[in-house]
Amino acid sequence: MPQLKRPVEQTDPPRSARETLPTMYDLPSEDPEEPGLPDEYHYLQPHLLSATLQLTTYAADEVFSVGDMNLYYDVDHPLWHKRPDWFAVVGVPRLYEGREMRLSYVVWQERVNPFVVVELLSPGTEKEDLGQTERAPGAPPTKWQVYEQTLRVPYYILFDRYTNNLRAFHLVGGHYQPLDFTKQRIQISEWSLSLGVWQGVYEGIERLWLRWFDSEGQLILSAEERAEQAEERANRLAERLKELGIDPNEVS
Repeated sequence: MPQLKRPVEQTDPPRSARETLPTMYDLPSEDPEEPGLPDEYHYLQPHLLSATLQLTTYAADEVFSVGDMNLYYDVDHPLWHKRPDWFAVVGVPRLYEGREMRLSYVVWQERVNPFVVVELLSPGTEKEDLGQTERAPGAPPTKWQVYEQTLRVPYYILFDRYTNNLRAFHLVGGHYQPLDFTKQRIQISEWSLSLGVWQGVYEGIERLWLRWFDSEGQLILSAEERAEQAEERANRLAERLKELGIDPNEVS
């Protein structure tokens, strides 16, 4: 069991959890009981989600999204955490306190809960991800309980890469309700975006990927994709100029 710094003695009036409980520097950023890294898909898919999440209602430095990071949520049990495959928070600095990359996301330090959580289903985690497991006596709550009841995450989304089945739940009246959606697109109205399934090539791999779309239903391109498109346009223009007998290098 990791050793935490000693709790700060309370004062009158009591000091806040942010001041007295462990910070991300004190809490473990890896699960000692689950060594090793996720498979390649669990690396690439979250990266694509972050790369295509571009909000018009928040500046880039007011959005934090990440995959496979410890999420600490309970002030009464500081070591309890979940590790979502991907989650996004708005209204917090991109960097921790505006200056440093995060080791973990600690709710009592950040004071803002995730707005969207995505879990990528696998045979070993599917039942817990879908809220089909019971909490064992004395054990931490399940993922479903944490996302729905503790953190009250507005959108909980699950994608099964083996069946390409996409499911989504929206927090209504304190409980998750299934979201109806068409064309494999989940509307996130607060962001004027949708999250959906796309058949295409990412990092040299063609398959169905989960990614973000704008309010018009158009793909939101990653920075790499935009650069590739710009290069392709430049190459096409250069070829057209050559066909016309013009040296592209002489065109300003």
